Amino acid sequence: MAVMQTKGEKAFSIFNYLILGGFALLCLFPFLHVIAQSLSSQRAIVSGEVIFLPIETTFLAYKEVFMDQHFLRAFGVSVARTVVGTFINVFLTCLMAYPLSKTYIKGRGIILFMVVFTMLFSGGMIPTYLVVRETGLLNTFWAYIIPTAISAFNLIIVKNFFQSVPAELEESAKMDGASNIGILFKIVIPLSMPVIATIGLFHAVFHWNSFFDAVLYINDRSLYPLQVYLRELIQFDQSEINLRDNFEQQLLANESLKAAALISSTIPILIVYPFLQKYFVKGVMLGSVKG
Repeated sequence: MAVMQTKGEKAFSIFNYLILGGFALLCLFPFLHVIAQSLSSQRAIVSGEVIFLPIETTFLAYKEVFMDQHFLRAFGVSVARTVVGTFINVFLTCLMAYPLSKTYIKGRGIILFMVVFTMLFSGGMIPTYLVVRETGLLNTFWAYIIPTAISAFNLIIVKNFFQSVPAELEESAKMDGASNIGILFKIVIPLSMPVIATIGLFHAVFHWNSFFDAVLYINDRSLYPLQVYLRELIQFDQSEINLRDNFEQQLLANESLKAAALISSTIPILIVYPFLQKYFVKGVMLGSVKG
């Protein structure tokens, strides 16, 4: 009987792996198709021969994309926004989450209520725009950073994680003369790297993929992030890429340029994610244990 159950469990496990593998392939196929288009010639793309493998492989699309000054400038704005924005998000979230994790803080419940309230009800697009305008953030880089400086969802995750840090460690540090700021940065944050990496990844992906705030708050094209560049390229066929001669125009399709720009914008997050993946699940699960 036990042998039969073991065989049944193995069969069920294999079936689950097949199902999950099938879903993984379904998610991967569009990505492979875009890569194939970015490396294929105009004739192959127009004739519909390109599916998952490049046809008549050429790197002209990537060459043109990386020689386009507008693409490089938008790429730099996105990198700067992601790095600066993620640092400020994580820094301010930790500073606010630490005192909220202490049950003896007076007024803690009211502050937590106001934080949760913002998750359920928001001011809306027009009031937010008016606040950004009146604070002088329109057409500035800080319009990307300050309005989203703290996420209520991530704040609660970090607060719950901080509550799991043993109080004895903090008490011993206080006996040695450590201040609250010293305890936070020397004890609590080093012990909380899983949740720090998790919310850091959340914020980095948010900043890298955001484009709507740039459309709302920015009129200066030199401050456009990469996602707005891609939006104009894909949705409106607006591009500053000028092919230098008729030969390259014959070899290169507009779809190939779009695909190359898309792949180039995806690579940075794909590079960062594997280094943070080991913290991802652990950080979310541990941060959700206590409430």
